[in-house]
Amino acid sequence: MTDITLRAPRPGDMGWVVEQHGALYAHEYGWNTEFEALVAEIVAGMIRTHDPAWEAGWIAERPAPGGAERLGSAFVVRKSEGVAQLRLVLVRPEARGMGLGAQLTDRGLAFARAKGYRQMVLWTNANLLAARALYARRGFRLAASEPYHGYGHDLVSETWELEL
Repeated sequence: MTDITLRAPRPGDMGWVVEQHGALYAHEYGWNTEFEALVAEIVAGMIRTHDPAWEAGWIAERPAPGGAERLGSAFVVRKSEGVAQLRLVLVRPEARGMGLGAQLTDRGLAFARAKGYRQMVLWTNANLLAARALYARRGFRLAASEPYHGYGHDLVSETWELEL
């Protein structure tokens, strides 16, 4: 994984984040375009209200013929005073199993700790088993869950928390 770097988002990256979430979750879980719309709303909100003093994001990439290949993303936003939120963690299928999800999550946690956040929260779904395991290994605890119907399926929404 030494050829993979994490860098700050540049123009065009946020559109890629939306497209990747929409395409991957449709392919892997059968989710409909409601999920892509949600991601687009999250991304638009992050762009509009970005506060670089308290928020950051990372795009994982590696060298490829003709440029660089994006492999993943993660973002930390300010949810409230002292509380950071981990958002839009994604690893492309061809980069899975290389520790990239852990690296992205750890970068977000390190950023939040360095900024003095007391807690980090995240939202996920119960069927996203690899993500849930990654968060649990880092000490996140399931704080709330609730069944709902979304993206064309019956799902279980989960909120996870970590005291920093």
